[in-house]
Amino acid sequence: METVSVIPCLDIKDGRVVKGVHFVELRDAADPVEAARAYSEGKADEIAFLDITATVEKRRTVFSVLEKVTSAVDVPITVGGGIKNCDDMERAFESGAACVSISSAAYRDPGMIGRAVDRFGSDRIMVAIDADVNPACPSGREVYIDGGRTPTGRDAVRFAREMADLGVGRLLPTSKATDGTRDGYDIELTKSIADATGLPVIASGGAGKLEHFHEAVVEGHARGVLAASVFHFGTFSIMDVKEYLDSRGVAVNL
Repeated sequence: METVSVIPCLDIKDGRVVKGVHFVELRDAADPVEAARAYSEGKADEIAFLDITATVEKRRTVFSVLEKVTSAVDVPITVGGGIKNCDDMERAFESGAACVSISSAAYRDPGMIGRAVDRFGSDRIMVAIDADVNPACPSGREVYIDGGRTPTGRDAVRFAREMADLGVGRLLPTSKATDGTRDGYDIELTKSIADATGLPVIASGGAGKLEHFHEAVVEGHARGVLAASVFHFGTFSIMDVKEYLDSRGVAVNL
């Protein structure tokens, strides 16, 4: 079994870490630099830095905050939110990011993803797919863009296949229905995308119990597990999750 990554997520708004439910009802959680430093010291394999309102506010990600975070930690940082083109990606890498996560821009300009893969390499390009339940879609999940605000009518699994065909290195499906609920990941969404693409998939949206992380790996075929509120508010530490997964036979970096 390949090693599974445990990834805390910093959702950034107005320079602060926030967390909500179903992508709304945001509440303040932490200072991003302090949070990133704590997670780095706590053995996070990677940290996600997502400027969650950048696209809706029609601006670029907060590179000044990103630079402070990347300079404070040693673990890889994946940045997303407001990254619209290859020049934005270049600036993210110059600001210390190891990888970029593209969502709305990937939907609106899929050709840009191919250009980015050619320019930077597939291992530095991840596509984030926000999805919600829609029985009318073949997979039962519909792609949403603009921070989960705008339905597209596109099937999430078909879109994931298109992104895989363009050469991206990883996929990050986040379930709008389960986000922040702590009732568990959308296993069907995670598994469907992992199986359809063969790419490393990071489960996101809904972790609340240690069992949920195990389900994402074993049932959802995820290669990484991302969470926010359970880490921000002290329900579990990174090592709590890693030690639990290890006890259940999942390979992790202890």
